[in-house]
Amino acid sequence: MTVRSFITDSGTQVPAITTDQMREIDRIAVEETGPNLYQMMENAGRSLALTVLERLEGAAVERVVVLAGTGGNGGGGICAARHLANHGVHVTLVVSDLERLSPVPSAQLGVYRATAGRLARPGQVDSLTPDLVVDALIGYSLSGPPTGPAAELIGWANAQPVPVLALDVPSGIDATTGAAPGVHVGAGTTVTLALPKTGLDAAAAGDLLLADIGIPVGVYRRVGVEVPARLFGRSYRIRLLDA
Repeated sequence: MTVRSFITDSGTQVPAITTDQMREIDRIAVEETGPNLYQMMENAGRSLALTVLERLEGAAVERVVVLAGTGGNGGGGICAARHLANHGVHVTLVVSDLERLSPVPSAQLGVYRATAGRLARPGQVDSLTPDLVVDALIGYSLSGPPTGPAAELIGWANAQPVPVLALDVPSGIDATTGAAPGVHVGAGTTVTLALPKTGLDAAAAGDLLLADIGIPVGVYRRVGVEVPARLFGRSYRIRLLDA
């Protein structure tokens, strides 16, 4: 495995982490130190929504389709869909499997239902004509080639002649190795969370933005990762470049 390294616009070196490290960082935060999963998901979803709003600036019509999976990555997408709907964007949320939503994403969906945003089934996507697609289907939890509705939605996203934004890791890309065991999203921009993942591949991820989801530095140190002081400065999102 070739481990990529990253720098910020100002030249600060940013460590990249593996799937196992990110999983342990999430565990420590949720079970021991905080922030809890709802807080991290809210921070992720808002940063994603802000990025979408920036990409849509000046568009005559703002039609966004958010593709969401059943786990934490999907929950961040559902949260972003709610923020976009609250800011007047014409949003259609497509959940890969509504019946299998885990508890926190399910709670996010309950909040989303109170907005003016639409909810569509995977089989209805061919009738949609978005100006931008958000990929929040799988994230770093990939285990083998995508199958079923998730794979079909990835194929649909890739066929759209519009920008695709991915949350954390383009769906179908292994967050640690960068390998694609099956179909995968080709994103123009990826908003990755907490720290960049070692497998973020430039061809699949496009431009990289790093979003702060509120994890304290002590959590990173417990998994052996030293985070630069003032990594985010006075911003909650920073651009990453190949080192």
